Formats: sequence, structure tokens, C-alpha cells
Amino acid sequence: MSRIQTTFEQLKAQGRKALIPYVTAGFPFADITPALMHGMVEAGADVIELGVPFSDPMADGPVIQKAGEKALGLGVGMVQVLDHVREFRKRNTTTPVVLMGYANPVERYDQVHGEGAFVRDSAEAGVDGVLIVDYPPEECEAFAASLQANGMDLIFLLAPTSTDERMAQVARVASGYVYYVSLKGVTGSGALDTAAVEQMLPRIRQHVHIPVGVGFGIRDAATAQAIGKVADAVVIGSRIIQLIEDQEHAKVVPLTIDFLRGIRKALDA
Repeated sequence: MSRIQTTFEQLKAQGRKALIPYVTAGFPFADITPALMHGMVEAGADVIELGVPFSDPMADGPVIQKAGEKALGLGVGMVQVLDHVREFRKRNTTTPVVLMGYANPVERYDQVHGEGAFVRDSAEAGVDGVLIVDYPPEECEAFAASLQANGMDLIFLLAPTSTDERMAQVARVASGYVYYVSLKGVTGSGALDTAAVEQMLPRIRQHVHIPVGVGFGIRDAATAQAIGKVADAVVIGSRIIQLIEDQEHAKVVPLTIDFLRGIRKALDA
């Protein structure tokens, strides 16, 4: 059983919902990510999504695009992202870590380090799941099998426009959880329509029998609480990036802890 599955089963037994914060690795400082991950756990995070910086992130809005550009400018790529996870694992062996990114850095890593290197090195570093935005499920069966053989889950996005056929395709290869993108558009865009999310989740659950997390547009305790009533997990990314983007080094972790504690409290209320 993967760490992700174990975490969701423990939360279900406690009647609680998962809090999944996202941060771009290497942002806003190249060395801050492991400390930020520990701070998120201290604040009540159940799973951490770590964004792999990429130059052309098509699903990400301007906030996360800018974070990725800054991290790339600081020299943070896949090698450094895996180093961040290794550093985090020295003190934390239980909180699942999901790498979220795009096909290009994964395939480039294998070109440089040898076929299968990404899966091998991710498992060795302590990664638990991978979400590759531009990998369609119908082309992922071998990759999913390789990840699962190494104790990792392959996580997919579903959207308001996803058809029943697409949900069934995702259900065949997804493990860990699925990530429902609650808005049409990029990360951080628009106002969240919680009623629309409530209507969509039963449809998703007809096909998908693993936990469903909801993200894109969750910005505060009130929206997190509303989504937590219907979803298995709440994912927050752009709001955290905005919170820390112009802060001095010493304030990044305390500000993140303070913000996430408010979200955790609302989810548990």
C-alpha cells in the first residue's frame, strides 16, 4: 500500500479531509523548499504537492508561471527537486510527496540519466506520487505500471469538461487520488462555484473509486471548508505562492504555517 493510500485511509477512519498544499520547488528561494515542506506538515498538511519548475506550464496561471520562472532562474530543475525530497525525508518518512509537472522535464531527465531513471530516482528520493499534466491516460499504462512497481501512484486531473469516457479511462490507470480541476481555465483563475463542484463529484465517483481532491480557485478558509464538505481533499496552490512571493527568507515558512493552520482549522470544524 502506498503512503498516499495509507494517509487517505487514516483520514477516512478519523472522519477528516486531506489538506494538500502546493508549492513550486525552489521558490521563492532555491534553498527553502525542505523547510517549507516541514512547515506545511507542522500546519496540518496531509500530502504535499511539489511543483517541478518548467518554462512552458500550460495549465498554470500567471502566479505559478512566475514562480516557475523564478525557480528556473535560480537553477532549480528536476535534479534539485529530487534533492529537496531527499532532504525532507531525512526528518519525515510519513507525509506523502507528489511531484506535479509536465512531460518535458521527466523525459529530459531520462534522456540525460538513462531510460527509467526518473522513476528509479524518484522512488529512491522518497516521492509517493506523480501528476504529469500533459500525459493522457490512454498513453500512460506502462508508466503507471512502472510507478506502481516502485511504490508510487500516478495521479490525473479531471475537469468540468471531462466526459464519462475520459473519467473511465482515468479510472483504469489512476491510483492514489484524482485531482478535480474545479474551474475551466488555469490555476488561480476565476471564482469557485461550490454548487457546480457538488454536482460534479457524484458523477466522477460513478467511475473513479479512489479519493477525489479539488483544487484551482480555493483561496481561503471558507472555500476550503465548503469544498471539504463534498471532496476527499482540498488542494491550495496559487494563494500560497502569492502569499510568499515577495517575502524575505525568514518570513516565508512562518507565513505559510499561519495561513495553512487557518485552512486546517476550517476543514476540521
